[in-house]
Amino acid sequence: MQLNYKKLGEGQALIILHGLFGSLDNWMTLAKKWSENYQVWIVDQRNHGQSPHSNEFDYSLMAEDLKNFIEEHQINQPIILGHSMGGKTAMEFAVNYPNSLKKLIVVDIAPVSYQVHHYGIIEALESVNLNKVQSRKDAEEQLKSKIKEFGIRQFLLKNLYRKSKEEYTWRFNLPVIKKQIVPISEWSISDKTYEGSTLFISGENSNYILPEYGAEIAAKFPNYELEEISNAGHWVHAEAPEEFSRAVEDFLE
Repeated sequence: MQLNYKKLGEGQALIILHGLFGSLDNWMTLAKKWSENYQVWIVDQRNHGQSPHSNEFDYSLMAEDLKNFIEEHQINQPIILGHSMGGKTAMEFAVNYPNSLKKLIVVDIAPVSYQVHHYGIIEALESVNLNKVQSRKDAEEQLKSKIKEFGIRQFLLKNLYRKSKEEYTWRFNLPVIKKQIVPISEWSISDKTYEGSTLFISGENSNYILPEYGAEIAAKFPNYELEEISNAGHWVHAEAPEEFSRAVEDFLE
């Protein structure tokens, strides 16, 4: 699968993987900043952004997509950074191909199984009548009754695009995401471990990395450290970009 990507800067390679319902555009601001010192690759995962859609959608496949991407572009020993779903892909890649990366950064996700909690977002997205959408504002008006949080609406609406002069549609593959949402949420990592240098970053106000997950993280990633960002939730990189960037840069250096 030929994944869509953007490449910025030169130096040590850093690959960034977005989360569920996201795209590489979510990381453009930080990618530009980091590209002053690193060669940054921001990638759309399958069924997201401008990468191809597929009926097959799981972490083993997304880890294999990443392996093929690295080989295709001849990227030597990249640092892999993944947020949420992208963090799960990054962890799956690291334990399966431990000699193919230099360091691992996992943002606000742990190697544990989570309960599905995206049904509300899926229902809201399905409720949007795209035939009546003439602008992004029209879609937002339809989403308002289902999703009260302005920031979440804006995050989702970044995926809306004009397919033709008369037609809007979503960039992500909503039917397949809906079909696979249980294994995508409840995924637990393979039995292998990654002993390379690993940084977990959590948001203080998020419940994705809880203290009781420490034993499971240590079992899979024995050479890890955890950095908590104050006054930030699950989208820690967007809510506290300066603190987040500093934590990443300190780890990389």
